[in-house]
Amino acid sequence: MFKLSALSISISLLFVNPSVAFSADESAMETIEVYAQKRKQNIEDVSVSISTIGADQIERQGVKDVTELGTFVANLKISQNAAEGTPPAINIRGIGLLDYNTANTSPIAMYVDGLSVGSANNQIANLFDIEQVEVLKGPQGTLFGRNSTGGALLVRTKRPEDGNYGYVKLGIGTDDWQRAQGAYNARLNDESAIRVAFSHTDYEYTSYNLLETSPEAGLTQNDLRLSYLGEWENWSAFVKGYYGHWDGIVQPVGNIGIFKDPLNQVRCTPSEAGKIGCVDSFGFNDGNDDFWAVRVNNNSPHLSIYKGWGLELQWQQSDTASVTYLNGFNRLDRDHAFNCDGSPARLCEGELGLKSELVTNELRYQAEIGKDHLTIGAFHLEERIYQNNHNDILRDLRGVLAPQLTTTFFYDNEIITKSIALFSQYEWQLAKNHMLTVGIRYSDESVDYDSVSRLNFITNPADINGSIIPFYTVVGKVEDDGVSGKVAWNYTPSDALLIYYSLANGSKSGGYNGGLLSSAEQAQLADYGPEETMSHEVGFKLTGTDYFLSGAVFYYDYQDQQVFMNQAASTPGAPPLQLLENVGESMIYGAELELDYTFTNELSSRVAIGYIPEANFEEFTDPLGNTLTDNRLPFTSEWNVAAELAYTMNIKGGELDTVIGVDFQSDYYFDQNQNPYANQASYALWRANVSYQYADWQVGVWAKNLFDKEYSHLKFDLSSFLGMLEDFKGEGQRVGLDVTYNF
Repeated sequence: MFKLSALSISISLLFVNPSVAFSADESAMETIEVYAQKRKQNIEDVSVSISTIGADQIERQGVKDVTELGTFVANLKISQNAAEGTPPAINIRGIGLLDYNTANTSPIAMYVDGLSVGSANNQIANLFDIEQVEVLKGPQGTLFGRNSTGGALLVRTKRPEDGNYGYVKLGIGTDDWQRAQGAYNARLNDESAIRVAFSHTDYEYTSYNLLETSPEAGLTQNDLRLSYLGEWENWSAFVKGYYGHWDGIVQPVGNIGIFKDPLNQVRCTPSEAGKIGCVDSFGFNDGNDDFWAVRVNNNSPHLSIYKGWGLELQWQQSDTASVTYLNGFNRLDRDHAFNCDGSPARLCEGELGLKSELVTNELRYQAEIGKDHLTIGAFHLEERIYQNNHNDILRDLRGVLAPQLTTTFFYDNEIITKSIALFSQYEWQLAKNHMLTVGIRYSDESVDYDSVSRLNFITNPADINGSIIPFYTVVGKVEDDGVSGKVAWNYTPSDALLIYYSLANGSKSGGYNGGLLSSAEQAQLADYGPEETMSHEVGFKLTGTDYFLSGAVFYYDYQDQQVFMNQAASTPGAPPLQLLENVGESMIYGAELELDYTFTNELSSRVAIGYIPEANFEEFTDPLGNTLTDNRLPFTSEWNVAAELAYTMNIKGGELDTVIGVDFQSDYYFDQNQNPYANQASYALWRANVSYQYADWQVGVWAKNLFDKEYSHLKFDLSSFLGMLEDFKGEGQRVGLDVTYNF
């Protein structure tokens, strides 16, 4: 099979999409099947903007986890945010989550094998033995419910099938990259099979620490999945269990000092900040202009253990009707230490401790009624999050500064979310070329929270270790219910062309901000209500014998927007305020275009272009009373392009595949203040892979960030507190070699 893609932006570059393949006679594009409406459909029949990423693309290009998917899809950006191990920042068309707080939920829903993963903690998923990933853009409030304001990611693992076979992949790479992956599929009888898949990855980060007393940073990640599939005359059962264990030292954070003279508050320019000659408030500079170098006491361990199961039972009631029941459970225990001053000193350190338990259930009835289609369902979710966090502020200055400025905050929270929903969607074939889709969902949700905080600071000048005293206890509940839905019109003037209009809305739930709260008043005001997005979208999908072209223009009205605010405290030198409140109203509009094109049997390409000229606050007032109007939303590039060019040829009885690709992002901000110090300049990340398959063996070489482009996942503003910004650096150049044996 040939798989590929292309890019053009004044000049032509070219790309690959492995989910698009040739039919046996190589005369037409193979159908792309998606589950965007909770059943298998041709992508051309669905009035949703969808991008697919297939198994070959994930495997051959060395993709490790979901944070790398943004390199393949227009208007999708996924960042590690505040280092790997904290909730990722997923952004689709300008809507996303900035907060690293482990109590929050992303406005981008994520489903694995049809099951919701719940809060953003569970959105860090390694991708191994994967069938396909779908990126649904725009509100998905009808079928996927609340917390899909901006869209949804659907991950589908490979299911057991007939046959006894397997594979083992071994890989090595730069920065001590080591990988072992594999799977084995076994036929049990005529009706059932099992599949076991595993992944082991061990690596160091491409950023490095100049402080010799700090341990080398890196993670060892082990993942295991066991699946069973049984199919009988009218019944089928898919059951899986999984387990993961991640252990290591977190990526060291960089220090972007902003002062030439901290005593007289003389600042460096944004382009100078972080370089030699610019220091933080305490005169620190890592002493090196190498972007990837840091100097920090990074004795910061990370440990994640997760486990759970998934169940899908389906009863084929008749040839045209089925009932599906899904059940899932997930348990996550995580401890993530951090250093937020980015220096050898102990000025800002802490730990994010988490235990979460998630239970989901869904019952769904689907039926074909003539040429129409009906979906009716009920959904239930309960998630319990227990936080055990602390942040140690200015430890090395105890006995020097005022006691209230050198404090350790302990903040423990219990947050219980319960959600139930009823949903229905009807697809009505009005005429031969016209279909009307109408959907509605009612959701009822409650969030109970119990927040307890203690402080450790000096009460006796002779004891700088301090004493622990109660700070605050806040107990409360947030309740809300609402209706979301969709109306869409499909027009098919020919079998090859779909034109659609969609009006959809979605909402993200209210909750409680379980992050660092530096006063009882903040804790009492830390709950927040839901946000809502109303979306208008016009799009098309066109299929030819050698191409697939899709495009969309969209307009969003974003109301009661939940904004994570990292603002200077009113007390000079105090930690910043970190709040999440409903204070924003935004307008977003833009367009995207994706083209898969096959030039010859050997050469094919893909281009995906995203354009968002407007993604701005209409009006926004921060906690200090500053009014921000027309500021651009964080993590939102005006232009972004994902492109690949692939070439396949037969050599000595084997197949040689080559792919070169690029992910381009124009500049964007990391916070709502449009802080010039918290800005990411435009960048392009190039990637390439070459693989040769002969008989049962495959050898592949891959490279990510081929030209070692310097960029950051997040620049977190602590300038009013420590005179610096935390710099969570991106991934530098990494090159690897994989050898796969199929049996």
